[in-house]
Amino acid sequence: MGMDLLIQILNLYRQLQLLRPQQCSHLCHHLLSLSLTRQHFLIGQATRVRSFPHVDGNYALHIYIPINISSPSKKELSAFLRKVSSREPNLNAVDVDVPLNVLCQNDEKLEQVALGREFHISLGRTVPIRVHQIDSVVSMLKQKLQIQRQFWIDFNKWEVFVNDDHTRTFISVEVVQGGLIEITKQIEAVNTVYRLHNLPEFYKDPRPHISLAWALGDISHSLKKVVDEEMKFAVGKSFEKSIFSCKFKGIECKIGKKAYAICKIPDGQ
Repeated sequence: MGMDLLIQILNLYRQLQLLRPQQCSHLCHHLLSLSLTRQHFLIGQATRVRSFPHVDGNYALHIYIPINISSPSKKELSAFLRKVSSREPNLNAVDVDVPLNVLCQNDEKLEQVALGREFHISLGRTVPIRVHQIDSVVSMLKQKLQIQRQFWIDFNKWEVFVNDDHTRTFISVEVVQGGLIEITKQIEAVNTVYRLHNLPEFYKDPRPHISLAWALGDISHSLKKVVDEEMKFAVGKSFEKSIFSCKFKGIECKIGKKAYAICKIPDGQ
């Protein structure tokens, strides 16, 4: 069933590329009706490149702040993504790997699929750890990070990032003011735990962000130019001070397929 669905999607997408804009409506609705969910849309999955090879007995460790985007902010973010996508057609929605220009045919699906998922601000590198390290890593992370106060995280800047091996380029929103000090301290605490377990520490100049879209290869130069030009049109509007903000609600850690709550801020605090 999964392979049949993938073949349908790929065939429809190829047809879309050959049609004039006014001819695309019917096919777009049919494509979107194939349930734009992570488990169904596998476009781009084969191009994923792990930063480290899979080894039996190793588990991928990722520690992060969960981020959810509110409905009003989704509308403004989707409007900006639509403009960028119209000039850079090779962008895909992060995680679900759906072509962004296909989602842009339907406002509701663009907000639901591209912006409706949980995003992550990484507090450490995603690295492999051995099974005997898991309990120690989780225990130390909780010890270092369990006591946290609530604060506002302001995403103030559109930015373009490239992964370490230059196989993917990302369009992201970065934290450059509100919340930056607190998140930087959290990264330092994670670095301490990593160091004690002989794991590689985070980047020396951390830039907290969440990524919203990606493209294959290193197209940072051209994508940065598009983003900067579109930002000029946003000056004086809501993007001038903050793209969007959200409250810090806690820190989570995923090891393999298992999730751990490192700290959680109760609602109302």
